[in-house]
Amino acid sequence: MRLSASFLRHLAAPAAMAGAVFVAGCATKTPPPPPDPTPTSTTSIGNPGMAAEQATSTGLPVGFVPIARYGRYTLVELVPQPAQRDLMGQVVEVAIPAGFDANVGDALRHILLRTGYRLCDTAEAAPLYALPLPAAHLRLGPLPLRDALLALAGPAWELSIDDGTRQVCFARHRASAAAAQAAISAAPDQAPRTEPQEIQP
Repeated sequence: MRLSASFLRHLAAPAAMAGAVFVAGCATKTPPPPPDPTPTSTTSIGNPGMAAEQATSTGLPVGFVPIARYGRYTLVELVPQPAQRDLMGQVVEVAIPAGFDANVGDALRHILLRTGYRLCDTAEAAPLYALPLPAAHLRLGPLPLRDALLALAGPAWELSIDDGTRQVCFARHRASAAAAQAAISAAPDQAPRTEPQEIQP
């Protein structure tokens, strides 16, 4: 069976267009290499407090944050992350095996690994470190480091941080220490008294 000439003419135009699209799609262009990061400056809409602090320390106007251009559309602020400026804001996670007989001191030392801080050993904090670790604290986090330490210690203990030596110390809250001392001193007065009884004949 022969195809008519008019039918072939109707098929020729779409076939030519499809071939042109196919050939154009196969042509590839190698993208230019990304430019080196070049620091530029602009006003940031990030953390205004951090920008103001850096501007006053470097003599730059308030709100001025240097940025670097990476690629064509990516701008990166040249400021440290909040957790890099305040190490107590870094996010940590604790996972202690259930069969491991751990106490609070072990969990505190474990959570401080690779944070830059270490636990101070004082006689005042020794009772806290010896407490058994509750099951609720076997898995803790992700939390900021400060909140994780406070959760492990509990409300009766006060957290103090020495950023100069990067030590983390604990002391009993004054109110709870005073209440414990009052309970100890009142204990002998509250002991049940045994009075001699008369013996009836």
